[in-house]
Amino acid sequence: MESFNLDKQRVPRHIAIIMDGNGRWATQKGKDRSYGHQAGVDTVRRITSECVRLGVEYLTLYTFSTENWNRPETEVAALMGLVLSSLEDEIFMKNNVRFRVIGDMSRLPETVQQKLRETELHTEKNSAMTMVVALSYSSRWEITEATKRIATKVQSGEIAINDITEEMLSQNMETFFMPDPELLIRTGGEQRISNYLLWQIAYSELYFCDTFWPDFNEEDLHKAIADYQGRQRRFGKTEAQVENECNS
Repeated sequence: MESFNLDKQRVPRHIAIIMDGNGRWATQKGKDRSYGHQAGVDTVRRITSECVRLGVEYLTLYTFSTENWNRPETEVAALMGLVLSSLEDEIFMKNNVRFRVIGDMSRLPETVQQKLRETELHTEKNSAMTMVVALSYSSRWEITEATKRIATKVQSGEIAINDITEEMLSQNMETFFMPDPELLIRTGGEQRISNYLLWQIAYSELYFCDTFWPDFNEEDLHKAIADYQGRQRRFGKTEAQVENECNS
């Protein structure tokens, strides 16, 4: 196993992951796509534990997009069943992880909604890390809903148009309770964002790897973080400005 000397002081507070490649991984093995999704849950357990060990505060996982409702009914049903079965205590209680969910819950089966609410309540006092599952989620849906909420307040006279700021939009997003991700990882070889956290990743570092999600392991995570730590985050400033700030 390759060794990466990670700076524990510069581990991202918030890592977001697009867990891609479950279906293709299963197809390569001559199995149903649902077999790949099940293997992907095992990877979630491993990566969650490692993120806690490294000191990551928020881990956001793109689990099911609003576009995924267009997949075959059998695959959607299998995914919903997997959500129910994977929300067991072990992954959260053993690692002291709080569970949160973002997305359009109204489209989910009632049994899934109930289990999600129960898990959120049961883990709300856990403090080592917060795992956020994006379920029935898309960024354009989220931004549209935030805009509607703000427009309603303008219409009622609660706020004026000139009161609207970037911060107000952020506070009306599904992700209002956590900082923006410093690092976005996408597995599976594709190099696109797929309608995920578009508002929040304005200044995130993007990392793409060919590894399918079921094969993504602790070493792959370390490699992504090492790559992130080797980059200079400028936020619109010049390289010289950033270096002067670091040296002052």
